[in-house]
Amino acid sequence: MANEDKKDFNERMNNSKNMPKIIELDEEAAKKWGGKSMIIAPPIYYNEIIKKIPKGKLITTEQIRKYIAKQNNVDITCPLTAGIFINICAWASYQRTENITPYWRVLKSNGELNPKYPESFELQKRKLEEEGHTIISKGKTNLKYFVKDFEEKIFEL
Repeated sequence: MANEDKKDFNERMNNSKNMPKIIELDEEAAKKWGGKSMIIAPPIYYNEIIKKIPKGKLITTEQIRKYIAKQNNVDITCPLTAGIFINICAWASYQRTENITPYWRVLKSNGELNPKYPESFELQKRKLEEEGHTIISKGKTNLKYFVKDFEEKIFEL
């Protein structure tokens, strides 16, 4: 995303447009995504889920997607919009001074921190360390950050 400081992410998060939207996938898409029905859930769904994650616990984007799919009796949640909408929730929270959503507790599926969150890795890293997590880096030229032993701290929805 670009020009985040000029966007109203809280407005975007609360704008559900025509969502949730359930889509029946054709054969090719069903094969690609691993299911016949898919939900495009609005950003506010993600925000409500993220708010449930207690201090010291973590969740992955994949877990959130599976939870939303199960709650809506479909096979999958759209992976493309899930990533975008979780980022919208992160930026919306960052723009608020109250009613903060602990987006920093949401990791990529392999325990990786998200460089698209506000202040790239730095703020997420600092917040997770404040909650007792150990952050490790991997790579030399393309440095990535991960929560050490993140699987042990997963929050089950």
